[in-house]
Amino acid sequence: MNILFLTPQLPYPPHKGTALRNWGLISGLAERHRVSLLSFQAPGQDPQPAPELTETCARVETVPQPERTIRDRLRDLLFTRQPDMALRMASETFARRLEHWLAQESFDVVHIEGIELAPYLDVIEAARPRPLILFDDHNCEYLLQKRVCLTDLRIPARWPGAAYSFVQWRRLLRYEAGVCRRADRVLAVSAPDAAALRKLAPEINVVVVPNGIDTRAYQPQTSNPQSQTLVFTGTMGFRPNVDAVLWFAREVLPLVQAEVPEVHFIIVGQRPHARLDELRDDPAITLTGWVDDTRPYIAGAVVYVAPLRMGGGTRLKLLEAMAMSKPVVATRLGAEGYPVADGREMVLADTPADFAAAVVGLLRAPGRGVELGRAGRAFVEERYDWRVIVPQVEAVYARP
Repeated sequence: MNILFLTPQLPYPPHKGTALRNWGLISGLAERHRVSLLSFQAPGQDPQPAPELTETCARVETVPQPERTIRDRLRDLLFTRQPDMALRMASETFARRLEHWLAQESFDVVHIEGIELAPYLDVIEAARPRPLILFDDHNCEYLLQKRVCLTDLRIPARWPGAAYSFVQWRRLLRYEAGVCRRADRVLAVSAPDAAALRKLAPEINVVVVPNGIDTRAYQPQTSNPQSQTLVFTGTMGFRPNVDAVLWFAREVLPLVQAEVPEVHFIIVGQRPHARLDELRDDPAITLTGWVDDTRPYIAGAVVYVAPLRMGGGTRLKLLEAMAMSKPVVATRLGAEGYPVADGREMVLADTPADFAAAVVGLLRAPGRGVELGRAGRAFVEERYDWRVIVPQVEAVYARP
């Protein structure tokens, strides 16, 4: 099968959720199919694709991501009815390159990774012969914006952000439904996301193909973790992650410190938002900024925390932590989409008091953490290794 992937940034090196999913699918499918990649090059990314990409893909080409300023976004907010995600990757250069590729070569499938690339549906639909179009909706985007809006409404200082998310939520309702209807196949990363998409358009052909991980690359470490250390990983300019660590630092960490005074919280991730600056003076908190590899930080912690209160899709960060046999404490929304049970693969808690009690319990009972870690590792190996997931994508391609 001849497959063309369109991605919003180069998927290698796979340092964040989107790239991890894209690279897992591309590298897995390339073992049995001819895979080509047309991608945007994000600011700061090397314009020369990594050898791992050129060795895996039959063909790779990049186009610089378009620059989109705050002024551009405000203008479009006021003078268009399009959601921001419909305009974020608008590029005439990318459209022409895609058109050229489709004229040069006949592809069986064009695999669109993310709603930002939906504007190129017109070009794909015009190709002759027309390829099968698969749209991979990494998050149910309207649901994500709805949750962000409702969370920000609780905080008066965040009401401007809530208003922005309200507008995006309402615009995405129509736009996301239209994108799903135009695709021949739609992938959702979880059953809740699939159900939310079917509410928009009951007739769409949506299949759940979860996020995955290469469990060979995320092995449990035999070295002892640092005493009383907690860790969270993620892109720290992403609003759900910012909200999560601020809530944890303000509401949960003081309760943990009352029981375990020496506890230390490490926040690992690139581009920390200015809202996190208030945490820098707290000796119990470390913000690392960008790191080459999150695995040493996960391995060095006693407990992985996922205090998410907004967002959608599923969180690859949880798979990484469980694959490394780390005990996880998460909110129920943070664990959404994974069929875990409280106290079996991880501990679930939603209030500050319950979350703190769960963390303290694991800090004081390392044997319990070992049990959770083993169960989490087995859970990921059985359900979420790419060797299990890639055949599910192949089955979606083959459906009549």
